[in-house]
Amino acid sequence: MTNPEPVASMDIVTQLIRPRPPRSPDVAADASDAADAAATAAGVRVREIADLDGLEAVYRLYDGIWRPDPKNPPVTTALLRALTKAGNYVSGAYDDSGLVGACVGFFGSSGESLELHSHIAGVSPRALGRSVGFALKLHQRAWALRRGVTVIEWTYDPLVRRNAYFNLVKLGALPAEYLPRFYGGMADTINNGDDTDRLLARWALDSPEVIAASLGKPSPHDAQRELAAGAVVALGRTADGAPEPGTLDGPVLLVAVPPDIEALRVSDPDVARRWRVAVRDALGAAMAGGGRVVGFDKAGWYVVERPA
Repeated sequence: MTNPEPVASMDIVTQLIRPRPPRSPDVAADASDAADAAATAAGVRVREIADLDGLEAVYRLYDGIWRPDPKNPPVTTALLRALTKAGNYVSGAYDDSGLVGACVGFFGSSGESLELHSHIAGVSPRALGRSVGFALKLHQRAWALRRGVTVIEWTYDPLVRRNAYFNLVKLGALPAEYLPRFYGGMADTINNGDDTDRLLARWALDSPEVIAASLGKPSPHDAQRELAAGAVVALGRTADGAPEPGTLDGPVLLVAVPPDIEALRVSDPDVARRWRVAVRDALGAAMAGGGRVVGFDKAGWYVVERPA
């Protein structure tokens, strides 16, 4: 048996799954400009990382953010090394103090199109509030578009309100699937043993909504306006902050999340668990029945359109 001629790892991927070109040849160039502007506004420099020292710094950054079970870290230096060797995405955001944020993704497919799965992204506590995460994601978007990839997906906890707002409004992504208990048990300081229900966010990189969001022109939804237009509350909040089930019978549903689920897991674990089940029963059931999340209100409401 003869050995085939060696081919670069990324070439193998693109031979198997054909990337779809962006809708406009200028999209990739414009995405790079938007990424540069976001990095400047955040006071960071974002670059790819492939050297061992840099990858070790990414591992230490994530370890400091999540404080995971030592037996189950989100990444290892060796895994990051393998991912970069295979042509996947690892980037870091740097300011004068060093690495303050990082993002890791790997290639996958949906049908016949090549996509990027953004596995994990995190920002150091000392750099929060500066939009470093936004700069990292726009760098990832530009990187993907230059390679003909027009969709990035990732999972996030639907109960974390700031993440929902960031993903659905600031970035313009939309949930594609509700995934109950997706990662099994996670005993880190953020998940704190809670069930790992996740939403799969789908980021259509060259869509008009995402292009506008990347330029700082997002399209938030207003829950009060939706109510006035006929929406119903599928899940609300009681006066003391507990979940209050409503009805799934309406053309547009509003599903509430708690103000700060991470703090609630510490202060009142029982209510936190009730929120998990309530959101699963409302949002998960609505999506399983064909409902489509179309936006998020910053006050903590998912907006879901049901099929006629």
